[in-house]
Amino acid sequence: MKKVTFITAGLLFLFTAVAHAHGPVRQKAEEQITINAPAAKVWDLIKNFGDMSWHPGIFSTTINGGNEKGATRVLTLKDGGTITEELKKYDEAKKSYAYKITDISIAKTIVHAGVEEKVPALPVDNYSATIEVEDKGATSVVSWTAGFYRAYTNNNPPVEMNEETANAAVNEVLKTGLFNLKSLAEN
Repeated sequence: MKKVTFITAGLLFLFTAVAHAHGPVRQKAEEQITINAPAAKVWDLIKNFGDMSWHPGIFSTTINGGNEKGATRVLTLKDGGTITEELKKYDEAKKSYAYKITDISIAKTIVHAGVEEKVPALPVDNYSATIEVEDKGATSVVSWTAGFYRAYTNNNPPVEMNEETANAAVNEVLKTGLFNLKSLAEN
């Protein structure tokens, strides 16, 4: 009987430990906007992987490889941070492309749980996204979808790198980009 009790207690301990010891959960951000302009006009504004001038948060872009799979771009943000992205898929006919972040500069260093932690300019990890322009006749719909993890991959993240902060930052990137794209395309 003691053996059964001991095994049961051990299993309950393991179950409790596993239930409370979870890392980050993959997040998803989706933004969509209807633009009163033909898809061809909207696509012309975003189709060049090396040109992010349509996004107000980007100061400049350096490209290596054009619109070919494997091309890389370095985005210099208005605040001076950088994000390096790799083109994973490009489809001119479908007016879409997919990319992933391969490197993010450090915005600041904080102390969390007694350890110095580097906070990236965009507080995410393993970020990938797709942007697509859909033809709706005289209008078009642009969809921008991103999947990512919070920047802090251990348990108990600091506020600067938790899910809420990561979600807010990514949603802001997508929304401001699409609103500015709408403004450019409609004028």
